[in-house]
Amino acid sequence: MNSEPILGIDLGTTNSLVGVVDSGFPILLADENGDRSTPSAVSYGDTLLVGAAALRQRALNPARTVTSVKRLIGRRGGESDWKPRYDLKELGVTPVEVSAEILKRLKAIAERALEQKVSRAVITVPAFFNDAQRAATKKAGELAGLTVERILSEPTAAALAYGLDKLTEHQKVAVYDLGGGTFDISVLEMREGVFQVLATAGDTQLGGDDLDRALAEFIAQRLNLPPNDIRVLEGAESVKKRLSNDESASFDTLTITRADLEKIARPWLERTRAHCLRAMSDAGVKAADLDEVILVGGSTRMPLVRQFVAELFGKEPNTSQNPDEAIALGATIQAGILSGSLRQVLLLDVTPLSLGIETFGGLMNIIIPRNTTIPAKAGEMFTNAVANQDAMLIRILQGERELAKDNWELGRVDVPFPPGPKGSARVGVQFSLDADGILNVLARDTATNTDTTLEIRGTAIDVADERVEQMIAESVEFAFDDMNERIWTEARIKAEELLPAVDAALAQLGDSISESETQEVREHAAKVRQILDSADHDARALKAATQQLDDATQTLAVMLIDRAMEESLARRGLV
Repeated sequence: MNSEPILGIDLGTTNSLVGVVDSGFPILLADENGDRSTPSAVSYGDTLLVGAAALRQRALNPARTVTSVKRLIGRRGGESDWKPRYDLKELGVTPVEVSAEILKRLKAIAERALEQKVSRAVITVPAFFNDAQRAATKKAGELAGLTVERILSEPTAAALAYGLDKLTEHQKVAVYDLGGGTFDISVLEMREGVFQVLATAGDTQLGGDDLDRALAEFIAQRLNLPPNDIRVLEGAESVKKRLSNDESASFDTLTITRADLEKIARPWLERTRAHCLRAMSDAGVKAADLDEVILVGGSTRMPLVRQFVAELFGKEPNTSQNPDEAIALGATIQAGILSGSLRQVLLLDVTPLSLGIETFGGLMNIIIPRNTTIPAKAGEMFTNAVANQDAMLIRILQGERELAKDNWELGRVDVPFPPGPKGSARVGVQFSLDADGILNVLARDTATNTDTTLEIRGTAIDVADERVEQMIAESVEFAFDDMNERIWTEARIKAEELLPAVDAALAQLGDSISESETQEVREHAAKVRQILDSADHDARALKAATQQLDDATQTLAVMLIDRAMEESLARRGLV
């Protein structure tokens, strides 16, 4: 990129994201592990950790791991009823300083992905954030080394992401934003080409985290465990997410059904009703006057939430965007408009079929989806799937099928790298599709910064209509079988990764754990192996058995971490 871009940042309560407009296309940027979402967590231990690394410390060091700090930023002491497990005064930091560490991490992710320094950003906040909260957010950005070009209301960002700026004048939109830590309902109207917030309401102390705690209390009561046990709280969050897709999920010996969760969630969800009614009343609109209702925030993935919103507003909500990423995408679009990098361009064509690569297990990993306007650029980070691997064969594929073998190969790139343990290599793969339909594939070994490139002319765009129709028809015809095979393959890979790790942990801990714990883990492991060996390919059973094994080994994981820390301290002569 020739000029310094402006970043779009969603500084969320639970997770944060960063994006940028590149080649006229808004993209969200992934970290070195390929994750676009960064947990909004900071751990103040011997080493300051941010993101996923900090979140892993929560079970070991809850008093020194800060999460959901957005609930505290810009608030005076005593203003918030929410009491976290940590004390910022004891840690010697402020909410602004914690938020700055999260923003520094997002800035670093962007600089690594863009290979240039960045110092400008648009940062989103809830529409009902007061001046103090907005000023504190801006101060956090400045502490992170960013010039904050604009503090953008989250519902406006969401509307931009959904493309609602293309609506005709005077159309009205409601944005129902139920995230990890906050709830926000806003009514917007298009006037003179811009969105104006007519009314907003919400609760900075209401979100998915509260449902996690309610579900944790339910689990703790049934299993006679302390409700504030961090393992129970993290297990509750995992169960909640699984129940968005499955009818039941297990934690330890307890099976929780979706009906159980919905009974617990109903009072929590009902707390949003009054805010929605007040926002509509303040805006002077009825539900029937709204042209769109859009959903934002990870909690809106729950079927119960979508049903509740449909009943409350009398229309099916718009779910066309990823609710976790909509605000970040909107912030990125606003940042692109401010920087001048997002403008009206002649869109010469779109990709007729998806473009991607083959990943471990023979699956199709899409990099540029079908019907993406060109020019377009996108990429991901990949790693070696087995130990001592010294090269990665990247097969460039085109098609809509779940399995690599059912798509068309456009070319291949062989990327050499030094052999090492599983997961040690980092290979970045970037697809760049220009306006002429030329696909340039760049694969970079990040350890040596060695690039391997391949140019594919024409075939990425110039595909006969009948071949496109054939591929799409086959993707529909075999959709059920393809998806079952993909789900089974992904579940198998996870199980095959977990089993040797469990065996190694049991061997390493030896007599440190009781016979009953060892027997329980071995029984769960045997169940996983039994399903793997069967010819049924029952993905749901395998996922459930693997999750039960994972839950049963949480104690082992904590013990291994404790032992590693003790050994590290001993080597340093501190114990």
